[in-house]
Amino acid sequence: MTPFGQALRMLRERKGVSQKEMAAAIGVSPAYLSALEHGKRGRPNFDLLQRIAGYFNIIWDEAEELFLVAGMSDPRVVLDTSGLPPQYTALANALAHRIRSLPPNVINELNSVLEKAK
Repeated sequence: MTPFGQALRMLRERKGVSQKEMAAAIGVSPAYLSALEHGKRGRPNFDLLQRIAGYFNIIWDEAEELFLVAGMSDPRVVLDTSGLPPQYTALANALAHRIRSLPPNVINELNSVLEKAK
């Protein structure tokens, strides 16, 4: 599941609607909506994000947060390290090969390091 999928499921459950009901209301198939929630599809386009925000009637700040989460939720990330020193490429590849086996505490530590580097 992606961060967007998790946020979408929480919004849907908070409203008390099924995937089928929501999918019909925003003009997508239930299978597509399920794939979005489970991180099996890439991030949704701007038009779909607007339909989702309208469906939930969320305020601008909450909609903006949803859009940001969607932007960080592409399950097929590509890192371009061309032109960077070799250690950058090595790090990107090591992370790509090991990400599925990293425990949550290591992921949290890595996120913490990235936050500090901002």
